[in-house]
This record gives sequence, C-alpha cells and structure tokens, in this order.
Amino acid sequence: CSLVGSEMCIRDRYITHEQFYTVSAERGWNMKLLQNSGIPIYQQIADSFREDIMSGKLKQGEYLPSIRALARELKISVITTMNAYEQLESEGLVTAMQGKGFYVNSQDSDMMKEQYMRKVEENLQDAIDAAKVAGISKEELMETFSVLLQMKD
Repeated sequence: CSLVGSEMCIRDRYITHEQFYTVSAERGWNMKLLQNSGIPIYQQIADSFREDIMSGKLKQGEYLPSIRALARELKISVITTMNAYEQLESEGLVTAMQGKGFYVNSQDSDMMKEQYMRKVEENLQDAIDAAKVAGISKEELMETFSVLLQMKD
C-alpha cells in the first residue's frame, strides 16, 4: 500500500495496531504474543508455557528458556519474563533451581484434570452471566453448548 499525502492505508494501520511477536527457539517451543491485546505480556507468556506443560509438549525436567534469553528474544524487560515464570512457579508447574533456571515439574494427571475443570467452570460461569445479561434462556444456552460440543467432535 502506498502513502497518499500524509495518510496511511487501512492495511498499514491494521498491521501496526495488531502487531504480534512469534518466538521460537532451538528446542521447538514457540509462542505468539499480541502486543495490543489487552492481556499483559507476562500473562501471555505464562499462558503459552502453561498450555505447553499441560499438553505434555514440555515434559518433566525440561528447562524453560533462561529469563534473560527470553527477554532478549522478545525485546521485553527481564522483569516481565520473571513475572511470567513466578506465576508458573506459584501454580506448581515449574521450579526455580538457582544457577540453572526454571524446570518443569512432574504433572499429576488428577491435578491437571482438576486445574482444567476449574478453568472450564470459570468460563462456563462467565458464559452464564453473559447469557443472563443478554436475555438468553436456559434452553437456548444449553442448545448452543450442545452445538459447540458437536462441532468439536
């Protein structure tokens, strides 16, 4: 798209506004971070690693990238990366080992199921609250849920 006078085309504005980072490393991990999503970068980093740990992509004993290396690659503050890692540590997903970094803890399948169940319950409660505000009946909500489940099968 070319500039006309001092105006940028819509495509240029869109790309600038929705800029994201895709990060990858030699160990095969990658994450997509949206710069202007409204979700803090540290939360997006924690969510990405959490998903990789819970899905088994990151295995017990594997080390996460060093805080400094990840911060350098993402061009963000070391403090932001540290916040993400500390969040994962507080959830029991990783452990810090002085001088070595953070490594993935063993994941108890019952604990993992409970964590996912808690997340599902929170999301369903949000959907119920939104349905009430919108005036959606219980039957309509159940039908929508049923259709969504069928679409995933």
